Amino acid sequence: MKKKILAAAVAALFAASAQAAVTADEAATLGNTLTPIGAEKAANKAGTIPAWTGGLTTPIASFKTGGHYPDPYADDKVQFTIDASNMEKYKDQLSPGQMALLKRYSDWKMNVYPTRRSAGYPQGIYDETLANATKVKLVESGNGFTGTSGGTPFPIPKSGLELIWNHITSYKGDTYRTSWSQAPVTAGGDYNLVNFDYEYDFVYSNQKKKPEQREPNLLFYFLQLIKQPPRLAGSVLLVHEFADQVTQPRKAWTYNPGQRRVRLAPSVSYDNPGTAADGLRTNDDFFMFNGATDRYDWKIVGKKEMFVPYNSYVINGPTLKVKDVLKAGHVNADPARYELHRVWELEANLKSGTSHLYKKRVFYIDEDSWIILAQDKYDNRDQLWRVDELHTTQYYDVPFLAAGLEVKHDLQSGRYLALSIRNEETKVYDRVPLTPADFTPDALRSKGTR
Repeated sequence: MKKKILAAAVAALFAASAQAAVTADEAATLGNTLTPIGAEKAANKAGTIPAWTGGLTTPIASFKTGGHYPDPYADDKVQFTIDASNMEKYKDQLSPGQMALLKRYSDWKMNVYPTRRSAGYPQGIYDETLANATKVKLVESGNGFTGTSGGTPFPIPKSGLELIWNHITSYKGDTYRTSWSQAPVTAGGDYNLVNFDYEYDFVYSNQKKKPEQREPNLLFYFLQLIKQPPRLAGSVLLVHEFADQVTQPRKAWTYNPGQRRVRLAPSVSYDNPGTAADGLRTNDDFFMFNGATDRYDWKIVGKKEMFVPYNSYVINGPTLKVKDVLKAGHVNADPARYELHRVWELEANLKSGTSHLYKKRVFYIDEDSWIILAQDKYDNRDQLWRVDELHTTQYYDVPFLAAGLEVKHDLQSGRYLALSIRNEETKVYDRVPLTPADFTPDALRSKGTR
């Protein structure tokens, strides 16, 4: 009861101060009582969440640039396991979605390890974030922001919109190539892999460019090439993503190898179906949430301690094959790693007069990285429908906390979608010097051969 009252008080505080500016005194807490991007530095009272001491920003000895990231915490042992038999004991640190998975699948469990606050970022991100604290503003509609070209835009968030923009703009590296697979898995455990190559230029926060060299309002360029299966091979998707999507909506093009034509793709947004996902994700589901924010009302519920996927080097790593990870009902729970972290709970409710498959979404956002680690999604009957988890790892050579295996469970059908499967890939974070010329419609034609 006390925890509920505290959460309500925190929510009321955030609602009352939603329009308040961050003062110079508040900004001065960054790098002091708060981490440079806005998390609480201190340990929790129980000592089960340690103090943040800078994160993991130095490669370990066995690491080879571009390839998989060896586990820096390989000697850690499971502290305890949460399953259907004992989940009530831990219900205050679980989401409704996690509890629903535990109830539905008798063999699903959460192996809990010591908490390692590994998230750390380049000094340039910290410098830009500090500068942002007192000057960055949402545009009038809230569907974008102005005043910066890098760093966390709202390190001390006062509203739900500011919080979701921190996730959308979280630092993801500079320019690189990577490869991974996606699998829509049936209730019986069958699947067909879809293999992708990706190229990215995260213009926003690109540490290889000075702020004045970054194109204003541009967040990133994204190019997706399907390699397998043969019926889809050679298809290419190109996206230009913007911060203020009121003045500049997302631009997208596709290349169809059968027609050998490049076309504008106006439907790559909102709840239109994701590429080759068999209807198990929407376009704005990718990386847990992306794109325009205008169809929802956003509300900060508060902060809580929660068991979330973290430092997931094993389930993302090369010691496992894809068949070892994908099982009936859910991914293999044995190699998954959960830790206790502080998260922001953010609720998004569908606005009157708009439409979306999800009437309500509840996000659980890591305080150390601003990345959504878990999400509960509700249908138009207000029933919990889909449950997402993101298994992250710290790319300690860049450095940043990176998205890994992303799992989207459908509680109604018993199916799930697994994205970013890299176990059998060799190209994880392949740094290459890409330019805007690599992300033009003309470039699609050269990529999309068959």
